Amino acid sequence: MSGTTAPTMLRPAVIIPFLLTGTIWGSTWLVITGQIDGVPAAWSVFYRFLLATPALFLVAFLMKRRLKLTGPEHRLAVLVGIFQFSGNFLFVYHAELYVTSGIVAMMFGLLMVPNALFGRLFLGEQTQGQFWLGSVIAIAGVSLLLVHEWRANPDAGVIGGNVLLGIALAALGILAASVANVIQANPTGRAVPMVSLLAWAMLYGTIFDFGFALLTAGPPPFPTNSQYWMGIVYLALIGSVVTFPLHYNLVREIGAGRTAYNSILTISVAMLLSTLFEGYQWTVLTIGGMVLAVIGMIIALRSRQRR
Repeated sequence: MSGTTAPTMLRPAVIIPFLLTGTIWGSTWLVITGQIDGVPAAWSVFYRFLLATPALFLVAFLMKRRLKLTGPEHRLAVLVGIFQFSGNFLFVYHAELYVTSGIVAMMFGLLMVPNALFGRLFLGEQTQGQFWLGSVIAIAGVSLLLVHEWRANPDAGVIGGNVLLGIALAALGILAASVANVIQANPTGRAVPMVSLLAWAMLYGTIFDFGFALLTAGPPPFPTNSQYWMGIVYLALIGSVVTFPLHYNLVREIGAGRTAYNSILTISVAMLLSTLFEGYQWTVLTIGGMVLAVIGMIIALRSRQRR
């Protein structure tokens, strides 16, 4: 595809999954907070993908996608699994032990930056200056939201007493997600049906999650709270099985950099839910930050991308 121009965002095949994944993932931040209340974060990650993995294999089977992978395809699935379904989620869940989910969600609004950089490094995706202009504006908006959250919750935001550790863990989660986003779109990954690659990647990630949880958190707990298991079901089936195939297809369709802009939509939904259920207070700073983020998103999405 060298020298070709990637298709624009503004068409149903792109905008519908873009909106759907952003909206669903925006709701998951609120649900995750209930998954680390009294339960080791590592085991909650394992339970989520323990349920999601067979469901995703079933989806691939019903869609009649090939499930037999070659050696290089299995190796790619291992890497995607480690970075996406282990590293990303283990870092995120543990980050929320130290900082509020709002701060972590806002930080993920910056995912488009490493996605674009890694996309250029590994896939040869070249973004125009318009994309970077929109990115700078969006980053400024997200930064304003982050500043407000920090000022408004100097103590509540530091759940575990170490906000810098929480931010560092969230940043590592962003980098892990970005690497997974990009490497699956290489020629080896494009030869595999998306749902099949993700099913195997999720299986490998779940195995790693089990080992990590056993080594760091001891024997598996079995919570009796029904809301906990309802949250696991939602995160596994809706927040994982439905969204990840859509998300990774978008990476292949429009590039890693612009796909990451659904993080802005995710933040919007997360903040809306926080307003409705957690009493989030809007200020001039937060309104201005959200406006800047949306303006930046629109500018970037209207740009074209060369591969």
